[in-house]
Amino acid sequence: MSFPSLETRRLILRPLVIEDAAATQRLFPHWEIVRYMASVVPWPYPDDGAETFYREVALPASAAGQAWHWTMRLRDRPEEMIGLISLKRLANNNRGFWIGLPWQRQGLTTEASHVVTDYWFDTLGQEVLRVPKAVANDGSRRISERSGMRVVATETRDFVSGPQPAEIWEITAEEWRRYRAG
Repeated sequence: MSFPSLETRRLILRPLVIEDAAATQRLFPHWEIVRYMASVVPWPYPDDGAETFYREVALPASAAGQAWHWTMRLRDRPEEMIGLISLKRLANNNRGFWIGLPWQRQGLTTEASHVVTDYWFDTLGQEVLRVPKAVANDGSRRISERSGMRVVATETRDFVSGPQPAEIWEITAEEWRRYRAG
């Protein structure tokens, strides 16, 4: 399944390709990035972790129309990957992202989240977006708060850093459209 690149004021989001694995392998395996990822992420991260994940999980899911993965790139440096954002047709887990350490806390992930959430509702025609987050993951929780989402469930989930309290954040298509119009 083919899907488009997306753009924001500062970013270009390009569909993931296997050639992006080398950049991911350099940027991703840092404790500050992976500690709140689902425990399926291996830690310590293996030398072929990114390529294996892309080849065996991400790209096949995209080809099957079950997931959409975009690399995040700055408009003024489109050749350089800085992170990844994904949409997935999974129960209670429709969007995920990570961004390299040098680009954190600049609002870039919020920008990327907004444009892929538009895609989820406007292009894919979904009615609700749900996103799990570790309660301790303040940065990710702030993105959801600032995007008009709300907590609809709490549970314990297994993360790379171990079992922790987690929240399921939600927004409906109607709520998202009101948020974007406001």
